[in-house]
Amino acid sequence: MSACPTLTTDRLTLRPFRSDDLDSLFAIMTTDEVRAALHVPDDFTRAGAWGAMIAYAGLWELRGVGQWALEERESGRFVGRAGLHWRSESEWPGVEVGWMLDPTAWGHGYATDAGARAVRYGFEVAGERTLYSVILPENTRSASVARRLGFAPWRERILPHFPTATHMIWRLDREAWEASEAGLTAG
Repeated sequence: MSACPTLTTDRLTLRPFRSDDLDSLFAIMTTDEVRAALHVPDDFTRAGAWGAMIAYAGLWELRGVGQWALEERESGRFVGRAGLHWRSESEWPGVEVGWMLDPTAWGHGYATDAGARAVRYGFEVAGERTLYSVILPENTRSASVARRLGFAPWRERILPHFPTATHMIWRLDREAWEASEAGLTAG
């Protein structure tokens, strides 16, 4: 049994990773578009994708947050991953909301849907006071998703896991999110 819950949006199922997701995850991570957006190294291997899946599962077990595998509800097609991430380095800002989708699924609002569900989970279930999104400045698509989710640029930082580039740290406080949620339900 996994500590990772299964959640849904109108169009997506956010579920625990399964071993049979490996080839699909690896295929997405090695597309030219994802390699460029996330700086996936040219020597990234299937074993690296397996290690990522193990890390996602382990994070759920150890911290109660993690990444979900994303499926289109209508078709059942695996389209990527999204969720909550945390690293132990002191330079890491806190619990991050992040996403990575198959480029064929870009432009359909899936990252925003999954990100919004992850934000809700982070605040309402995980009890976080602040959430972050760590984005390379040239990844304008992800920056647009972060903005739609209510995140605002907070500070630039070089992080130990990626010392060759500065990341923009985006931030969303629970109070700001609650106020925006109240505005959505009142309107």
